[in-house]
Amino acid sequence: MNWDAISFDWNQVRAFLATVEEGSFSGAARALKTTQPTIGRQISELETKLGVTLVERSVRGPSLTEAGRDLLDHVRAMGDAATLISMVATGKSQEVTGEVTVTATDLLSASVLPGLFAPLRETAPGIRVRIVASADMQNLTQREADIAIRHVRPEQPDLIARHVGDFRANLYATTSYLDRVGRPQVPRDVAAYDFVGNADPERLMAPLHNMGIPVHADRFVMSSESGVVAWELVKAGYGVSMQPEVLGDREPGMEKVLPDFPSLEFPIWLVTHRELQTSRRIRIVFDLLARGLAEARLKLV
Repeated sequence: MNWDAISFDWNQVRAFLATVEEGSFSGAARALKTTQPTIGRQISELETKLGVTLVERSVRGPSLTEAGRDLLDHVRAMGDAATLISMVATGKSQEVTGEVTVTATDLLSASVLPGLFAPLRETAPGIRVRIVASADMQNLTQREADIAIRHVRPEQPDLIARHVGDFRANLYATTSYLDRVGRPQVPRDVAAYDFVGNADPERLMAPLHNMGIPVHADRFVMSSESGVVAWELVKAGYGVSMQPEVLGDREPGMEKVLPDFPSLEFPIWLVTHRELQTSRRIRIVFDLLARGLAEARLKLV
């Protein structure tokens, strides 16, 4: 640990994070129960300590600089950790009870979420998690779920959304399939292979065309609205499919069709209601997922 590098005050970091989350100095002041000049002073002191400008001040309000955007994910992680430390230290996380419903695609629900909730059983064993495998945003807007993990940012103003990072996807097929049909030499070769698609295979055609793979719709010989089923079809050797690298890179007998083919990136948004500000159990699960998804993403970089 480089202790000399940790020279700033947590209150300064908290002022910066609150300003970003609330969208203004006045909003941050209300959230932290202090004054707007205090918030401004604390951010200025943090900028001086770090030697960078984090926030541009204007009549339209504060806006993040490039340095501010670079630090934001790390500052949010500090905020999540501080919340958990406070709750564990006072024993409050042990006292929180109740159900939290989390919705995500069936593939994410089956392949990623089970590995993220283990810490919850230790820090807040009274919280019961119910996972709804669905990509329908209505789950959240109709209050059928407390937290949603989505690939697009919601437009509803009453929802809180946090971008926790971008996952990557690439073209995968089984080694046995590639042994049978041969390995492509250039991207264009892949257009002649069989493909496995998800709910709307044609949505994948445009980005593949842009990347030099002019695949046609009739090459999608198998498809499913279920991401889990589509993944199992790929594993069964039916053809090539665009799949998350978090799955493809760790699956025995699976390989990238083109090792040097650029990855497609897709965003991961963690979405919840305004109730996040007042519900302790939702806050605990939200922060756990934010941290776990960010760590899962970093393991792939």
